[in-house]
Formats: sequence, structure tokens, C-alpha cells
Amino acid sequence: MDMWKRLFLFGIFGVCTVAFVVRGQTLTAKEIVTKADEKARGVTAQSESTMTIIRPSWTRSITMKSWEKNNGRALILITSPAKDKGQVFLKIKTEMWNWVPAIERMIKIPPSMMLQSWMGSDFTNDDLIKESSIINDYDHKFLGKETVRDWVCYKIEMIPHPEAAVTWGKVILWITENGFNQWRAEYYDEDMKLINVLNASVIKKMGDREVPTKMEIVPVDKKNNKTVLEIKSIIYDQPIQDSYFSQQNMKSVSQRVK
Repeated sequence: MDMWKRLFLFGIFGVCTVAFVVRGQTLTAKEIVTKADEKARGVTAQSESTMTIIRPSWTRSITMKSWEKNNGRALILITSPAKDKGQVFLKIKTEMWNWVPAIERMIKIPPSMMLQSWMGSDFTNDDLIKESSIINDYDHKFLGKETVRDWVCYKIEMIPHPEAAVTWGKVILWITENGFNQWRAEYYDEDMKLINVLNASVIKKMGDREVPTKMEIVPVDKKNNKTVLEIKSIIYDQPIQDSYFSQQNMKSVSQRVK
């Protein structure tokens, strides 16, 4: 066998071996992301949480209740502080609204504002309401494994589809090999500049699963700025009617905390 043929066959064998190892031992990159996303969200999820916004000269906390369904529906109710109490955010697939009881006004939030700050925090509207899908809007590439804060993680690069309504130019996820928890994420802009880093921690048993209950997001170019989201409770997979996610119900939910 001549040298070029040997090299060609060696290359084909090497590619097949790598594909077998990745698929045989870990699943594909997309399958890993899907398992982690489905675990974090469930079929439905009802939660109570506190978000603390930390700045060099001040700190403030917001408490909230949220309801989410895996068919693209979500609702968030602000329960404190007093000046924000009763605000409700609703998302149905790619549309989002905000009910502001202080002015008795329903505000439609356009897709162009999904990457704007949510409630003055370092999270975006998209982060909290999840307009984009980390499964369907991205191509996924397995980059290997890394240990992050004592957990062995799958490292996965996500590049958005050209037609997707996603502003991030790239997202890198670290998902724990044991448990399929989203443990770390880096968000890059269209120029591939790192903008935000998110770290999850404090894994607790919530219902039938163990999930991270603390998420800390840090903007890399804003010194001493960060936002911490702490989940106090989650109820998974309890039935929620689609009718719960409506503009009419936003007002009803708002009135319950007055």
C-alpha cells in the first residue's frame, strides 16, 4: 500500500474513532444541551426566587414568582420591593408583555429589546423569559471536557443560526458530566468579545431532581458589578393550563400581591 493511501485510511479511521468515542461515551453536543435544558425547565416549573443586583455604590433585591411551560410560555410576578410589586411579565413564544400596575398599562416588549437589561440587572429580558432556544437556535460543537469548580463538565460551543433571533455571536456552556447541570456559561457579542460570565452553584434537591439554585452573572467590562439569582423553591411538572399565560391573567395575578 502506498504512503498516500495509508495516510488517507488512517485519517478516515481517526475521524470515525473520535465520533464513536464522543457518541458512545457522552452523547452528541446537542443531546447534552437538550438533556440539561429539559432538566432545568421540566415540562412545567413554578418557582420563587430572589435577585440581588450589586453595584459599586448600592445593592437592591427583587423577589419574584414564576410559572413556565415547555411550549414557549412563561409568566413572572414581582412580589417586592414595594415600588415594583405587582409588575408582571408574560412571554408567549416570541412575544413578550409587561403589566405595570402603577400606571395600569400593558407594555409590549419588541424582539429588539430582548437583550436589554431586565429590571436593571445584568440579566437580559431573554435570560429571564428565555425567548431564544438554546436547542433550536444554535449549532452545537463539543469542545472536550474541563473541570470547573470541582465538577467535570462537557464544554460546548454554540453558534447561532444566521436566521435565529439571537444577538449573541457565540455562547460557550459547561454542563456537568454527572447530573447534566448547566454550571457555567460565557456570552460573546457578534465581534466574539466576551461580555458576560455566568456561574451556577449550590446544587439542591428540588422535587424529583438536583439542580443549581444560585446563578451569578458578571459583566466582564464593568468592575464590581454582578447580579445573583437565588432560587428558593421549584415545583416541577405540575399541570398549568395554557390559559394561565394570558394578558387577562396578568392583571389577576398582579392583584394578588397588593
